[in-house]
Amino acid sequence: MAKTTKKSAGKATGSAGAPVAVKKKTTSKKVAAKKKVVKKTVAKKAAATGAVAKPATRAQKVASAPAAAAKSGSAVRRISSAERHRMIAEAAYLRAESQGFLSDEHEDWVIAESEVDARLRKAKVEITG
Repeated sequence: MAKTTKKSAGKATGSAGAPVAVKKKTTSKKVAAKKKVVKKTVAKKAAATGAVAKPATRAQKVASAPAAAAKSGSAVRRISSAERHRMIAEAAYLRAESQGFLSDEHEDWVIAESEVDARLRKAKVEITG
């Protein structure tokens, strides 16, 4: 099943002139074919949903966590106002960090707050006292 190839550029010899074992490289055709299928499947799904191939930032992953939980079957998820505050603080910090901490911290907070609130609304998450 596995194809074996041998690397050689003539006879390999060591410092004393004695022959040295040449390393063999083993590749599996099945593994290579499977990787191609996975890449094609991911590309098709992204094209079908209109998704942009852009990696999510840490702030987006944190803020989208409630959305993932809401899709899992529970009708309404509730989080505390302290949890919302923590999510906003983390998103604002990551936003400032991505700009080299040269931006206005109040502006970063306001933008992070609106992004987190929008994601919570979309995920139908209630905020409790």
